Amino acid sequence: MRLPNLLDTRVGRLVVFFFLYVTEGIPLGFAATAVATQLRRQDVGPAEIGAFVGSFYLPWAFKWAFGPFIDVFTSERLGRRRGWILGTQIMLIITLLACTGLNLPAQLGVLTGVLLIHNSFGAMQDVAIDALAVNTLRPDERGLANGVMFAGASLGTAVGGAGVLFLMPVLGLKGGFVFVAACIALVTVFIVLPLRETPTPAAQRRGAGLAAAGREMRHFAEQAFRSFLGTRGAYSGLFFSLLPAGAMSLGLALQNNLSVEIGMSDDSVAWLSLWSQVVSAACMVVGGMLSDTYGRRRTLFVYLALMSLPVLYMMFQLSQHQWIMPLAAADKATRIAPAALITAMWVATLSYSVAQGLMYGTRSAIFMDVTNPAVAATQFTAYMAMMNLAISYSATWQGIAIEALGYPKTLLIDAVIGLLCLAVLPFIKPADNPAGDGGGAGRARVMALVLALGCLAWIPFRAGLLPVGTAAPIFETLFTLIFVASAVFLGAGAIVLGPTAGLLSRLGLAMAPLLLAMYLRKWWPQAEGLYYVVPVAAALLLLAQSRLSWQALRVVDAAPAPATA
Repeated sequence: MRLPNLLDTRVGRLVVFFFLYVTEGIPLGFAATAVATQLRRQDVGPAEIGAFVGSFYLPWAFKWAFGPFIDVFTSERLGRRRGWILGTQIMLIITLLACTGLNLPAQLGVLTGVLLIHNSFGAMQDVAIDALAVNTLRPDERGLANGVMFAGASLGTAVGGAGVLFLMPVLGLKGGFVFVAACIALVTVFIVLPLRETPTPAAQRRGAGLAAAGREMRHFAEQAFRSFLGTRGAYSGLFFSLLPAGAMSLGLALQNNLSVEIGMSDDSVAWLSLWSQVVSAACMVVGGMLSDTYGRRRTLFVYLALMSLPVLYMMFQLSQHQWIMPLAAADKATRIAPAALITAMWVATLSYSVAQGLMYGTRSAIFMDVTNPAVAATQFTAYMAMMNLAISYSATWQGIAIEALGYPKTLLIDAVIGLLCLAVLPFIKPADNPAGDGGGAGRARVMALVLALGCLAWIPFRAGLLPVGTAAPIFETLFTLIFVASAVFLGAGAIVLGPTAGLLSRLGLAMAPLLLAMYLRKWWPQAEGLYYVVPVAAALLLLAQSRLSWQALRVVDAAPAPATA
């Protein structure tokens, strides 16, 4: 029996994108909830679990890099987008099944590496799914389709997290990997395989090959760089996307760690996760509606502030019951959390889900407000990627802080850091001319100077001259962010500057991969000299760029707004 091509009907298209987004949410919920919970039960430390969850989000911060390859390398026989979706789903299944042979927690590092590869295919699939949606959804069904897609991702997260935890007594952790792989396989067989895309007209087909993909990536980098610096609203949105969107601890690994610490069973953790997803999904719709009525920035300010309150409440409860540091395996059997603390966990987590849900859709909408319509796909994709980077580094530093400072202090720091984005929010306003307001060159110089100072600050830190004590691993995470930002600035900036900057442009392109390689310092300590030379060289190069006129940006900024009918 031949299955129907669901892309042929309106309902069919909604079904397709709902289930495709389900396959994105299932692995995320499985790793961030089910696997993280079981690792804590096996006495894996919060820092390792935080790094594990953080690495799972990391590929999504760089998913924009897959776009040019997905656009260029296509197959009309398999389907321009369907071929990529089919291939990535097969790799998702293979990488999940590969994890069943690992011995946990002894091989946690290997698991992290395999799931990093797994999630890279997940991010690649997401780009292909979005491209398919753009090409097949009609204008009058895109709003509904986007709501259905996010609902699918939320349901998938619940199935992979709460669903697997409910089945854990029967399946075990290894059976959980098989279950998640089977769920993806079902979507592959019954949804993806029957799809048939409309052939791409010859005039619209792009040139193939690595050179064409390289041109696509250069174009993406140039457009994103110009768009981010072109207006004050877009520039402020850049910082807003890189900062945590409110307090994040009760939505990441810390919440699962703490649930295990205070003695909650797998079923209890599963119910808490399930209700959190349901409450958050409902509030996403409500939050978006309220923002349309009362204004985006005003409502988002309230939502973000509210996210810190449950975190502070949980901090107070933990301090009151003297539940400070993570428990070792030997201590868990002798110390039992009072019922009041477990009740507080439910109250804090569900309250947090309300605030986070209200914030979620509104945050995405405010980025749309400051996105230049001429390069909407490029700029908005980059904003979303940087938001994933913020989730990744937040999960990482929180795991480190739990072991170094204890739960209450970590929650306090998170509640305060989560409010920093409120200082940026008032500046995220749509510009009269989205193409540029004339200040792009000045913003480029300021950013180059700030990044240069950040790179230079690494030197006394690495030399042990800064008295940071147990917070040193958190500063390591901060400097990693600075190096990544500097690499992106130098690489994209070199493309924008072009031949006008001569040697500085060429050096910027050469320095970018070296800054990204600073991430290897944890695993390759023998190259100690390079870990001093590279940041200093990058700082000098950034300082030189901070003195340039950035005339290329001035030309674009000065362009008049296009005439409208």
